[in-house]
Amino acid sequence: MPSTCSLRYKDKVVIVTGGASGIGLGAVKTFVENGSKVVFCDLNEKDGLSVETSLNAEGPGECKFIVCDVSNEEQVKKLIDFTVETFGKLDCLVNNAGVHPPHKPVDDFSSEEFKSLLDVNVIGFFHATKYAIPHLRKTQGNIINNGSLVAYIGQPGAVTYAASKGAVISMTKALAIDEAKYNVRVNSFSPGNIFTPLWEKAALASPDYNKCIQAGKDAQLLGRFGTIEECGLVCLFLAADATFCTGININVSGGAELDYGYKNKTTLKE
Repeated sequence: MPSTCSLRYKDKVVIVTGGASGIGLGAVKTFVENGSKVVFCDLNEKDGLSVETSLNAEGPGECKFIVCDVSNEEQVKKLIDFTVETFGKLDCLVNNAGVHPPHKPVDDFSSEEFKSLLDVNVIGFFHATKYAIPHLRKTQGNIINNGSLVAYIGQPGAVTYAASKGAVISMTKALAIDEAKYNVRVNSFSPGNIFTPLWEKAALASPDYNKCIQAGKDAQLLGRFGTIEECGLVCLFLAADATFCTGININVSGGAELDYGYKNKTTLKE
């Protein structure tokens, strides 16, 4: 835990969506460890309350949990209102809540499945941004959007997911332009293979867990998964230190997007 004199976001008020597990949890933990007052939401009430209890016991910051479905505009509005009513201001919004559907060809996705995905991954970010921005203008705060490396490099069987994350990257840049006059910064980060409960669940469902895990590690130049804590530190950097950065994206990918590899997909035709 950082010492009191080294807390990098002390007494700043932060909202993290989807903060009960995975990358969102990494962000919540990092901000609390650096003295912030964090309100985080999730659909998983049990895990959310557990995180709230454990992190408040550790400090030195504090956190409060609220159940919220980011695709529900009224619930998101209540999340923002609760935060400002509780702590009096808002300094940073981390748009993180998102879902990744099972991998399959584009013609196997229904329109309704795609719309449902966009409701969370894109419209959910819009909801939080819309209601947070008036408060962030007052504090000259910032927004951090969780994109994805696949928005840039694509991913097999994930046309709809990649499209949703591409939208997040584009939204980030456009919003950065609009909000610059208020000194509100808007940035994004794009995770690659981060070891989360969802990643492990997918590996457990594969025919060979160890082979799947090793393939996940081998996809990075650094030969390992990223951690949720490393993602949290990137969020902290964007919020606390990157004060002359807006409209940028940081890949948190271990170099997965670099170098050549075996990419001949014609051999995969049935």
